[in-house]
Amino acid sequence: MAKYHVIEVEDFHGKLGAAGTELSSVALGGKVVAVSDDFFADVTNLIKVEGRFRAYGEVSPIFPDPSKAIDLAHVFSGGRVVYVSNQHFGGGPNLLLPGRGKDMGDGWETRRSRLPGHKDFVVIRLGAPGVLEEVEIDTAHFKGNFPESCELHATRTGSTIPHDDVTWTTILSRTKLGPHRRHFFQLENVLGKIYTHVRLTIYPDGGIKRIRVIGRRAEAHKESAEVEAHEPTTTPFKVPPPQTIALNGVNGFVNGIKGINGINGHHAPVVKRRPSDLLRIPAVPLTPEAFAKFGHVIQAWADPTAVPKGVRVTSANQGTAHKFHRLAPTTSFYPESSKVQALSAISVFRSTPVGAKPGEDWQVKILERHAYTSQAFIPMGTGRIDHLGLDDGLNDGGRAYLVIVALNGGDDSPDLSTLRAFVATTAQGISYSPGIWHHPMISLETPIDFACVETQIGEPNNKMDCEILDMEQLGRDILKGVVVGAELSTLPKKQPDKHL
Repeated sequence: MAKYHVIEVEDFHGKLGAAGTELSSVALGGKVVAVSDDFFADVTNLIKVEGRFRAYGEVSPIFPDPSKAIDLAHVFSGGRVVYVSNQHFGGGPNLLLPGRGKDMGDGWETRRSRLPGHKDFVVIRLGAPGVLEEVEIDTAHFKGNFPESCELHATRTGSTIPHDDVTWTTILSRTKLGPHRRHFFQLENVLGKIYTHVRLTIYPDGGIKRIRVIGRRAEAHKESAEVEAHEPTTTPFKVPPPQTIALNGVNGFVNGIKGINGINGHHAPVVKRRPSDLLRIPAVPLTPEAFAKFGHVIQAWADPTAVPKGVRVTSANQGTAHKFHRLAPTTSFYPESSKVQALSAISVFRSTPVGAKPGEDWQVKILERHAYTSQAFIPMGTGRIDHLGLDDGLNDGGRAYLVIVALNGGDDSPDLSTLRAFVATTAQGISYSPGIWHHPMISLETPIDFACVETQIGEPNNKMDCEILDMEQLGRDILKGVVVGAELSTLPKKQPDKHL
């Protein structure tokens, strides 16, 4: 028969810790497996005071291979909320629970404040030290009370609760959030660095349902020299092989990003690198907030109350449609010196897959930009009626495509520290703002037809219309490209479309 240790009610939190995870929670799979009269006699006082029995402790996770990217903040990974500034309406530990919940009550929600500059924050100890890649912030069910924006910092420390004097590094700059949906962001300042804690800050207040911090677990290792420590701890770690950045320390370059063209215009010495040594960035699902620095996302929303802030939605066509107004502007500002009139028109691109496969890495070799005009791509779908002669449509409809973008740098070339990759569905279009570097359209799985809205002079080899840059020009042999992971391997196998 099982034995139980009796804990007095007044000593319960003192012995087990109020900050522990409630291991008996139904949300974590807790359940009663056996009962006895003696057991209920021992915990009668607890049941009277709490209204239900709770057992607190820490999760002992079973981790997959360190090369696998996982949610290091998840409660099943051993993640734990160790400090929260306010949790008036909903507890901070809810952020780490499985699933997306059922209402606002099972998220983290803070008290309203009208004080200028107010913010709230929560500190999360990761289940294991790791190299971080991306974050998901879910505002499910929070429609009128979601935060205006958020930011994310990280640190590395051996303490459960970071001390006041630790250094926090920005890994997600302040970014706007939207209502009732999942937001995905690639993290910054994380390459080759190991972190143990993250701090989520929201402005000014409000509710967030879940946070998922995706990264690769760092292994304890005797060779501490393999790692450039972000903050020294008593335990040395090494970065797992898929995240190794071989460009550290080459003539002062940091991770092969800033100063890629060398110092004072001088190119770096030629250093041969294996494909596995190239910069690797994650391809995250496309959302308007994450893409805002590069352009606009063109789509409809299943819930008209969950559109991004500022988007106007009206009923149209005698109540048979919803209209989402002005999702992307059409912009052009060719210089008058061009002497040739640029015209706006709609073209069609039939884009075929180029080897980028779901769930695998793919190397980027070129980028292009349209310095004086926006350019929009909108998937057209499929449709054939062969017996009527309408047989020019595609047989199979594509589901997704890859979008790769970067801001322009101070030397009038792509700033690789801003390079981002997104997986877009064919229910989404994108519009590049003028001057944004981007890769040509990359269809995944099957060909996709895109309607392209653009303004052009239209003369052949006109760099005012389009400028193409070979990635090898950026760093010679130091950086032959960027390896991008398109994490679509969890999609169900596509079934062929039927046509008449």
